[in-house]
Amino acid sequence: MQSMYFTEEHQLFRASLKDFLQKEVVPHIDKWEETGTIERFIWKKFGDMGYFGLATPEEDGGLGLDLFYTIILLEELQKINSGGFAAAIWAHAYLAMTHLNKEADAYLKEKYLRPSVDGDKIGCLCISEPFGGSDVAAMRTTAIKNGDHYILNGSKTFITNGVYADYMIVAAKTNPELGNKGISIFAVDRKSEGVTANKLNKLGWRASDTAELAFDNVKIPAVNLMGEENMGFSYIMEHFSLERLIMGVNAHARSEHVLEYALNYMSEREAFGKSINQFQALRHRVVDLHADIDMCKEYNYSVAYRLDKGQYVVKEATISKLKSTKVADEVAYECLQFLGGYGYIEDYPMARNFRDSRLGPIGGGTSEILREIISKIIIDKKEYKPATV
Repeated sequence: MQSMYFTEEHQLFRASLKDFLQKEVVPHIDKWEETGTIERFIWKKFGDMGYFGLATPEEDGGLGLDLFYTIILLEELQKINSGGFAAAIWAHAYLAMTHLNKEADAYLKEKYLRPSVDGDKIGCLCISEPFGGSDVAAMRTTAIKNGDHYILNGSKTFITNGVYADYMIVAAKTNPELGNKGISIFAVDRKSEGVTANKLNKLGWRASDTAELAFDNVKIPAVNLMGEENMGFSYIMEHFSLERLIMGVNAHARSEHVLEYALNYMSEREAFGKSINQFQALRHRVVDLHADIDMCKEYNYSVAYRLDKGQYVVKEATISKLKSTKVADEVAYECLQFLGGYGYIEDYPMARNFRDSRLGPIGGGTSEILREIISKIIIDKKEYKPATV
C-alpha cells in the first residue's frame, strides 16, 4: 500500500472494514442481488460502525476523518462482488449526505444528516431527468415559491436508492427563466404527498434500487431549501468532483480485485500440460491490464489528496472517471475471457462484474459528456469555480 497516502491508522481501519464486510455483508449479497432489495438492518449496522460518518464533522455526529478513509471504504466495497450494494451505500453517504454536509443549515442537519450518519435514514440525490440525462442545465423540474412552501413538479430518473430512501435531495428550477442560474436544492421527505416511484429493471447493479421519480404538486416547506436559492447549479457542479472521483476509485478497485481473481484462476487452470498463466499471449495481456490499473490508481490517489486539501479538481476528477471506467470495462472484458466458458456462467463472479462495470462510463456523467467538459477546460480555457467564489 502507498505509505505516502495511507497511515498505520488507515491500514487498521481497512483491516477492520474487511472483517466487517465479510461477516455482515457478504453472506447476504446473493440474496440482495436476486431480490433487488437491500435489507434495512445492514444500514443500521453501517451507521453503528461509523461508516456513514467518515466525512461528516464531529459536531454533526460524524468522525471528521480525512478523505483516504473514504477511499478505503470505496475500495473495499468493490471487493464483495456487488456493484449495486456498493452504489447504494456510497450514493447515500457521498451523494445525498455531501449536500447535507455542505449546504444544510442546523435544522436540516438535525432532521436528515444525523439520522443518516446513524443509519436510521437513507438518502438519495435527484438530479438526472428523463429528457435531460447528464445535461443538468436542461432540467425541467420546477419548485415555485407559494407562501411558506415551494410546489414541486417534474420527474427524475436513474435515482439510486430512489425507491427505499427516506428523503431525497432534489434539484429543481425555482426561476425557470434564468436557466441554470435559477436552480435550487431541496430536502424532500420521500413520503410527501404527490411523490411516486417506479423501480427500474437494470442490466447490472441488481442489488440496488434505481427509480424514476415523479413529483405532482409536492409541497416542500420553505425551510427545506438548502443553501441559497438559485445557487443549486454551482453546488451540483462543485460536488460532481467528488462523485466522479468516487466512480474512478470504484473502477480501479473493482479492476484490481477482478484481475487478482482471474490470476488465481489462471494459476490453477491447465491447458496442454501447463497452467494457462504460463502462456505468453495471456501473460502479456495481464501485464497491460495491470499497468493500466496501476496508473489509474496512482492518479486517483493524487486527485484524492488534492481534493482533501481543499483544491478544486474539476478537470482532474473528470479525467479520473473517464479513464478509470474505460480501463475497468476493458479489464472486465479481458478477465471474463481469461476464464473462458466459466466466465460466462453466473455461478462465477465475472458475469456479474461484467454487467456492473458497464455502468461506469454512463453514471455520474457519460464519457461523452466528460470529454466535452475536459475539452472546454483545455481547449476553450473555461474556468470552473467553487460556489463560494
